Amino acid sequence: MNLLRALSIARVCARYRLDNLLPQHPAMLLVKVLVALNPRCWSVCEHFSRGARLRLALETLGPIYIKFGQILSTRRDLLPDDIADELAKLQDQVPPFASDVAIAIIEKAYKKPVNEIFSNFDPEPLASASIAQVHTAVLPNGEDVVLKIVRPNIAKAVNKNIKFLYGAAKTLQRVWPDARRLRPVEVVAEFEKTLHHELDMVREAANASQLRRNFLDSDIIYVPKVYFDYTVKNIMVMERIYGTKVSDVETLNRHNVDLERLARNGVEIFMTQVFRDSFFHADMHPGNVLVDLTNPEKAKYCAIDFGIVGSLSDDDQRYLAENFLAFFQHDYKRIAQLHIESLWVPENTNVEDLTSAIRCVCEPIFQKPMSEISFGMVLLRLFQVAREFDMQIQPQLILLQKTLLNIEGLGRQLYPDLDLWDTVYPFLKKWAKEKYSLSSLLQRFKAEMPFILEKLPEMPSVVYEFLQQKVESSRTK
Repeated sequence: MNLLRALSIARVCARYRLDNLLPQHPAMLLVKVLVALNPRCWSVCEHFSRGARLRLALETLGPIYIKFGQILSTRRDLLPDDIADELAKLQDQVPPFASDVAIAIIEKAYKKPVNEIFSNFDPEPLASASIAQVHTAVLPNGEDVVLKIVRPNIAKAVNKNIKFLYGAAKTLQRVWPDARRLRPVEVVAEFEKTLHHELDMVREAANASQLRRNFLDSDIIYVPKVYFDYTVKNIMVMERIYGTKVSDVETLNRHNVDLERLARNGVEIFMTQVFRDSFFHADMHPGNVLVDLTNPEKAKYCAIDFGIVGSLSDDDQRYLAENFLAFFQHDYKRIAQLHIESLWVPENTNVEDLTSAIRCVCEPIFQKPMSEISFGMVLLRLFQVAREFDMQIQPQLILLQKTLLNIEGLGRQLYPDLDLWDTVYPFLKKWAKEKYSLSSLLQRFKAEMPFILEKLPEMPSVVYEFLQQKVESSRTK
């Protein structure tokens, strides 16, 4: 570890009394000394909760650590709720880099002066975040676009801080036995993967293009066009869209938007991405969702920022759909069986023990009105219970849980009385019926037919070898 960086972080830990959050160990001696030497630190615990202190420390450490806290906030299977709730408040509030630097990046990428690339370029950034900042421009054909430009030297900063975080995670795992349950090295690895994906604008452009194709004819969501001819690894050029932030409920009300319809459409969009497309926008916080008010009676969503997406396999889809259906049917044994059948828990898990544990979590939830039940929290509780039975949570399910919590938050912010069950249940029933219908099975069989025909000539020898093994096995007994 870099000694000066370690000292700087230790000072921030001392300032926000993170020594009370971390294990008692000689490795914490430096932080405790710094606390003792700074009287202003002594009363911090009285003014802020432990989650708030951790959030403030990450904000002080800078953009990469803010990003780490945002990712960490999604791991509610590992963190106490109060800490996860505080970390979820972290926002990318990063000063923009200079306009002349942005222009230099553009001209280096395209090997042309900026006025030869665009008929107009606004040097004043539209938005600025930890990974990139956004500028507006006009293409030679007159189309309005936005440029998402990766911050200069950010890759170097990311690698340097990731290296430090790995060192800290390994140290924590070595000195604190309870850290094994939190799996700090795995969390850092997940963070590293996410960050490197967000640094690649070509990857993000591909994500946006896929989502646009999936919803090309939709009347409830619009995904902007990507200009691949102008997109390179550190710059993405995308159609500029105009809209109102989804969190600006006052403006939506002023335009007489049907908020219940808008909230229900948000849930439908999420379910469609997960169960129809197996490809979902995994960063649907309010800053990444606008509302097009061109026709307020049929206001539609506009999605932006496609750096993080998730995908699900057929098994993941079935697991989630059947779990939700079984949950609302109070069929806890079926939920337990699904966990075992899907190999999310070991095959030798006692189904009755797992059923009992799931019942203890789910029954209290049903004491609430249906409109107050959170699907995201249901999923979280199921993961937490399953972890006690050695369930290994897959990254795509963590992304899905995070997205579901975001969608629910948006929906209930727009329309607090939104009944998610009334919205989701018909969708799931229709999906299951179509997924396992005769026509669907025939379509899948048709798709697999070339593979079957290719392997058909090999079948006699495979059957012969199988029978031969059976005969030899019976002779040896």
